[in-house]
Amino acid sequence: MCAKTRLVFSMVAIALMASVATPALADDIKSRMLKRLPEIQALKDKGVIGEGRYGFLHFRTAAPDQKALVAAENADRRKVYKQIAAQQGVSVEVVGQHRARQIQQRAKSGEWLQDANGKWYQK
Repeated sequence: MCAKTRLVFSMVAIALMASVATPALADDIKSRMLKRLPEIQALKDKGVIGEGRYGFLHFRTAAPDQKALVAAENADRRKVYKQIAAQQGVSVEVVGQHRARQIQQRAKSGEWLQDANGKWYQK
């Protein structure tokens, strides 16, 4: 299992433990995220998208045909963050910021990331 797949599993597992969502809903989110992962990684590898400072994907270059993919990924991330935030008694933003730091640590060389001040850089 690659590092990115483990990362998605970890993220979803934490949300599952923290959530009151039905198992079917949690499995659905996990399934969608895993299915999108190869396309998301390919866009990162090409520099089309980067990881923002609040744990969401952002376009670095225009890619109108990929808007739905990125929007779906961010929507599922938001659901996971919301579940974790509710369980931990913190805001979704705090969860996203923590997640962004985890993503930054595990990012591959060459991936675009946003620092805490909003400045973009390549790892």
